[in-house]
Amino acid sequence: MLEIIAAAVGDERTPALPPFSARLDAERAGVAVAEGDRGPMLASLIAAGRLVPDRGEVLLDGAADAAALRRAVALVDTPVVAEPAPSLPVRSVVREELRFAGRPSRGGDAEALLTALDLDRWSRAPILDLPPTDRIRLLLELAALRDGVRALVLTSPERHGGHAVGWRRIAEDLTARGLPVLVIGGAAVRESLSDAIPTGAIDR
Repeated sequence: MLEIIAAAVGDERTPALPPFSARLDAERAGVAVAEGDRGPMLASLIAAGRLVPDRGEVLLDGAADAAALRRAVALVDTPVVAEPAPSLPVRSVVREELRFAGRPSRGGDAEALLTALDLDRWSRAPILDLPPTDRIRLLLELAALRDGVRALVLTSPERHGGHAVGWRRIAEDLTARGLPVLVIGGAAVRESLSDAIPTGAIDR
């Protein structure tokens, strides 16, 4: 459903994002590596239609349509662009995301969602303190609430530490529920997940 073909940003000799390719379908979670310090962020923006690459293309269901991409693909935990402030309490992050999704967002609504995810004990803690796997699960689940979203792009989960198997299980669970997840990160993502996600799901 989503295909990125040799997308690149910047001068060919010194690109901010060297040519980057990835594919995501409805059957399995995907993983791809973007090179460079800003590579994962830039690649994520491209995958979600927020940035037009200087070279290459992005296809959604075989068509190049940036507006359709923006409607269909949600960015999750993307540095600078879609990353909650570290000091923000978990409950506040949930309320903000519920508002963004057009859902009831009172304190009780946030608490109910956290309870459903067994994260209510973290309600008043800063999101920086939330364990890595719980953080990824919460942010993915919140993004999944948005109307019209057909895919999620999770950026650089490795930067928070934690065990890759946890991220993989969350991505696979959401994909099995009908909302495929593409993980875009640095080389550590491939190294840490290559034995946890089926080989066919990893961009080579």
